[in-house]
Formats: sequence, C-alpha cells, structure tokens
Amino acid sequence: MSARLQGMGRVLPAAGESRAPYLLIVLWALAMISVPILGWTLGPDAVRAGVIAGVVLQAAASVAALVTAWGPLAAARVALLVVPLAWAVEFVGSRTGIPFGQYDYTQALQPQLLGVPLLIPLAWLMMLPPAWAVAEALVGRGRTLARRFAFLALAALAFTAWDLFLDPQMVAWGYWVWERQSGYFGIPWSNYLGWLLSAALISAAVFALNRRLPPLPLRPLLTIYTVTWLLQSVGLALFWRLPGPAGVGFLAMGAFALAAWGRFLRATPAPLPGRPSVARNARFR
Repeated sequence: MSARLQGMGRVLPAAGESRAPYLLIVLWALAMISVPILGWTLGPDAVRAGVIAGVVLQAAASVAALVTAWGPLAAARVALLVVPLAWAVEFVGSRTGIPFGQYDYTQALQPQLLGVPLLIPLAWLMMLPPAWAVAEALVGRGRTLARRFAFLALAALAFTAWDLFLDPQMVAWGYWVWERQSGYFGIPWSNYLGWLLSAALISAAVFALNRRLPPLPLRPLLTIYTVTWLLQSVGLALFWRLPGPAGVGFLAMGAFALAAWGRFLRATPAPLPGRPSVARNARFR
C-alpha cells in the first residue's frame, strides 16, 4: 500500500506546482464529456460548440503548462510558431493534396481562413506539446544529433497516434471529406505519413528556433495526453459508434501514454513530507 501511495504522489501535482494547467484540464474534460449530452439534447450545432470549447480549453491547458516551465514569453513564441505553421500545412494540404492526400474542409467548422478552419491549428497547438512530453519522457531532448532525431521521431509518432482516433471521427461528423476513401477506416494511409512528416518538421522548427528552452513540464502535459487517450477511447467506442478506430487508437496512443508515464515515474523520486517531487529530466538532456 505504501508503494502505491508513493506512486500516486509522483503522478499528482507536486507541492508548489502551478494548479492553473490542471484547472484548465478539468474544465476541458468536462466540456468534452458534455459533447454527447449536447448532441442528444440540442443536436449537431451544440456538438460543434462543445468541440470548439474543448479545443480552446485544451490548447489553453497545454500553453498554461508550457508557461509553468518556460515562462510566458517563451510559451508565447512557441504558440506563435506552431499555429501559423500548422495553418500553412493544412492550407497547402487541402489545396494540393501534399502531404496528406486529397481532402477538403466542409463549411461545418467556422470561422475559416482561406478554407482552413481556425480551430485546426489550435488543435495542433493543443496536442503537439503533450506529444513532445511523451518523447522527452522516453528519450529526452539531448544535444546529440541521434537524440534529437529520436525525440522528433517519437514526438511525431505520439502525435500521429492521436489521429487514429481523430480522422475517422471528424470525417464521420462531416468536418472534412476525402476524395478517395481507402486505407484505415476510409482514411488514406498517405494522411498518416503526412501527419508524421508535418509534426516532425513543425517540432524541428520550434526547437531549432528556441534552442535554450528548459525541460518540458512533463506531469501536466502527460496528463493531457493521457486524458485525451481515455476520452477518445470511451467516446468513440460508446457514444460515436466507431469501435474500430476506438480500439486501434486505444492500443496505439495508450502504448505511448503508459510508456511515458512509466519512464517519468522511474525518473521521479517519491515525495518526502512537505517537499515537492521533482523529475530528474536533466539526465535526458
């Protein structure tokens, strides 16, 4: 029992750690839990409103987590890099089919800029930092070329694992359409190659232009990644009638979440009474 309590102590926020990201995580989770209820009671327009609220709150939680470790200026610089780069990737992708394949956004998500819903780059912002946290927990963000490549590759894989849930769900909801339905539950395999490439390139740009960033705040970002995994697994399986993507996403994203938490907990000493628990991230750098 004592070992279990010590393990729980390493998962929970440390003494003196900012609670702002966790408050936003709770609000985001409540918003997402409400989406099926809104659909049953008020219809598709209410579902869209719930989705928009969820993305905004989750993006705010991710940025708030970055602020706790990097400060507001560095977190703002990163956000102001991720959002326009993600928008540019989606604009090029929806116009040319590169790198994802031929797809188009419908008019369901508004507002849009040149045919790309403004919610989409926010979705990149809400999930890229948690994917970075998974990679940093597993391999660090070291100074060697091999370690940096491993970090970018794992971050891209952890990010793309989320799309095993997302793309089938958004297509089923009519938020975007593929010219040819094939591959993974109607989603072309080229889409996932595009996700891997785009996530790796955007991440590389962020860290190349911000070389002095300290270690990521792993605990809140891993919490966001894990809650996303659980909400998507339950939502797609029980409420949205997409058991195939629910099962595959559960295995893929869950593997990253559990592996990252396992490494994080092994690197984090059990808290002593009255003293914070601090992850030994420095050994990965």
